[in-house]
Amino acid sequence: MGPILFLLLLGIIGWLGKNTSLMVAAGFLLLMKLFMLDTKIFPYLEGKGINLGVTIITIAVLVPIASGAIGFKELGEAIKSPYAWIALISGVAVALIAKNGLTLLQHDPHITTALVLGTILAVALFKGVAVGPLIGAGIAYICMKLFDFMN
Repeated sequence: MGPILFLLLLGIIGWLGKNTSLMVAAGFLLLMKLFMLDTKIFPYLEGKGINLGVTIITIAVLVPIASGAIGFKELGEAIKSPYAWIALISGVAVALIAKNGLTLLQHDPHITTALVLGTILAVALFKGVAVGPLIGAGIAYICMKLFDFMN
C-alpha cells in the first residue's frame, strides 16, 4: 500500500504544482500498480526507461529538422553567433555529464533515491522539468570524483 499512497501523493503534488508531466507519470505508474501490470512493466522501464526517454526527447529535438524548419542554411547562420557556440559547447558538456550520470546510476543505484527526491522537489516546487536525474547523476558523479580526489 505504501507505493500506491506515495504515487497518489506525487500525483497530488503534480496537480497542486500544475505539473502535467509529474501527474501523468505518477498516474501511469499508479494505474500499472492497480491493474497489477507492475511486475511486467516496471522491470522494463527500470532497465530501458532512461534510454526510451532520451530517444523521445531526441525525436522532439529533431522535429524542426525533419519538418524543414531548420536546415543547413540555418545551421550556417547559427554558427556565426557567439550564443550558438555557447549552446554547442553546453550541449557537448551536458552530454558528457549525462554519460557519467548513466555510469553512476548503473553502478550505484542507491543514489537514485536521492536524485529522484531532488527531481520531485524541483518539479513540484520550482516548476522544473524531470530530465534532472540523469544530469543530476552526472553532476553528482563529477562532485564525488572531486571529493575522492581531495580526500
